[in-house]
Amino acid sequence: MLSILIIAVCLVVLLLWAWHFPHPSPLIRPFLPPRRRWPEAQVRHWLENGRVASGFRRFFERDPKRHPPPGSGLLAPADGLVTSLDVQDGIRYVVIALSFWDVHVQRSPCDGVVEAVENKGDNFMDGEGREFAFLRAKTCPVQKRVRIRSSRGTVAVRLITSLAARRIEVWVEAGEAVRRGQRLGRILLGSTVVLEMPADWPCALRVGQRVRAGETKVEDR
Repeated sequence: MLSILIIAVCLVVLLLWAWHFPHPSPLIRPFLPPRRRWPEAQVRHWLENGRVASGFRRFFERDPKRHPPPGSGLLAPADGLVTSLDVQDGIRYVVIALSFWDVHVQRSPCDGVVEAVENKGDNFMDGEGREFAFLRAKTCPVQKRVRIRSSRGTVAVRLITSLAARRIEVWVEAGEAVRRGQRLGRILLGSTVVLEMPADWPCALRVGQRVRAGETKVEDR
């Protein structure tokens, strides 16, 4: 009986491995780091089919506490990888690329008052074009732009996703006071967040640096 039980268990293990191949078996998935637990190819397949596994969705929607460092300098509005620090017309665009495994809750880079929450279209009809680093790879970007007036000047945070996803939540309104590190909203399966800041303000970030929303300093102040 023991031999039969062992053979049955081995058979179940092999069947689960074969059924989920080339992705991880559910038996070993809990012991893997996120990038291996849910490989990119598998996540993209879920998105194409519109059926995202509940375990990954719970992981994706996590919202951990953050602790802003002391000081008054700007903080990163999102988790992810800094891919560009381009300057155009006196504005520096800090572009942060989010992966499937990053926290997708965005935070205010500073204390201030929300001046506006702007919707940006998907056909470049608002005067923007593909010369912007954060639009070059997107055929149909959908954006929310949160403009914040601080004591030093105005900054803006763009939440950008594709037309296929088109799911952005903004949790603040025009006229609302916000605190440095406060939650602003969430991109649901989106990919890019951009901080707009005056080009003459010091920037301590570098391209290729990983940042955390509400904790990584954009300015060393």
